[in-house]
Amino acid sequence: MRGVVGGKAGGRSGVVGGKAGGRSGVVGGVAVVTAGSMVANIASYLLHLPASRWLGPLGYSEFATLLAAQLVLAVPALALQTVIARDTVRGRSRAELRRLAARCAAVVAVLALLLVPILAYVLDIAVLTTAAALVTAPVLVFLSAEQGLLQGGSRFGALSAVLAGSGLAKVAPALIVLAFGGSAGPALIASALGTLVMAIVARAVTGSSTPGPAPTSSWTSVLAASQVQLVIVGLSSVDLVLARAVLTKEDAGLYALGAVATKAAFWLPQAVGVVFYPALSDPVRSTAAVRTVLLVLVAIGTSLVVGVAAVSPFASLVVGDAYAPVQGLLWVFALQGAALAVMQGALLSSVARDRTRLAAAAWVGLTVEVVVVLVVGSSVARVVTVAASCAVVTTAAVWLQLYAAERSAQSARL
Repeated sequence: MRGVVGGKAGGRSGVVGGKAGGRSGVVGGVAVVTAGSMVANIASYLLHLPASRWLGPLGYSEFATLLAAQLVLAVPALALQTVIARDTVRGRSRAELRRLAARCAAVVAVLALLLVPILAYVLDIAVLTTAAALVTAPVLVFLSAEQGLLQGGSRFGALSAVLAGSGLAKVAPALIVLAFGGSAGPALIASALGTLVMAIVARAVTGSSTPGPAPTSSWTSVLAASQVQLVIVGLSSVDLVLARAVLTKEDAGLYALGAVATKAAFWLPQAVGVVFYPALSDPVRSTAAVRTVLLVLVAIGTSLVVGVAAVSPFASLVVGDAYAPVQGLLWVFALQGAALAVMQGALLSSVARDRTRLAAAAWVGLTVEVVVVLVVGSSVARVVTVAASCAVVTTAAVWLQLYAAERSAQSARL
């Protein structure tokens, strides 16, 4: 989920919390956070439409592939937000949590620097263009830290504003550069600057550091959350990265546009996790909540796949005739995203109940997908078919493991 991480809040009200504050407080918190998150996601989604038209298949392939790589490097930021939100709820010191964020940002910056020449070579993209994409990674760590402080403090109005602002600050500068004829590199630099400005604004909104006990969180807790976030991000973006390696540049551009349907089907149901996280965290209610989450996510996913199949014949009217060859496969892309959204619900539950070992099945699915795509991925249809199949099978495996764990825990309570 983009910048929205569930967590226990002890006696606090809101989404990150238990029952305190009443039903209206929870609903209100969910409403405002969901609104801000949706603005950010819609802005990100809309970036791809004009970019695909202005850059053309070849230029857009570079742009979309680097955005996917950028998302992978954002994993530590998402994990850190989880840790900071939880420790804020427990009354931990802002100063110590921000120092933890600074250490994470330094590690991410070094990692990004080391990855620039490697990704540039593997993806056959200019070094400067690749660097323009990865420079955002450490900035996202600082931004996510402030979002975690707001979330843990149940300041959902401010969190919603920061979420919406971060999405707009990332997208608007890039669109302006592209509108004036800029290429992927300058657009990505503009996006990074917008994110930096928003990180500074978020720090001002959150407020100065306050004294308090040192946090119990460490690199271990950040890494534990990171591996769950990483496998989610990997499964939702690895096919796009691999397409660049196994397909022609023209076909990779077509695949990049089809992947927009995957992203939409994956991100749109994220509010479900926000709403049900408190119940998923409660041992008494978790079993019923798991069933409800599964039913809701499957219903939303099915509707999205059917909807995409219905409108796909008109896709070329929106993005241009150059992308007509992929419009018949858009429903398969949507199926992949819908399956991954269902899997995300299961993995979110595993984090809520401290069962992150369930992510092992997802890692196996990711490995299988990479191997099979590299072996048989000679066309757009083959790559997306493999990706969608792996998503569906892996999702089923993760949910079966989750149900087994829930039944075992329920039996132990009896």
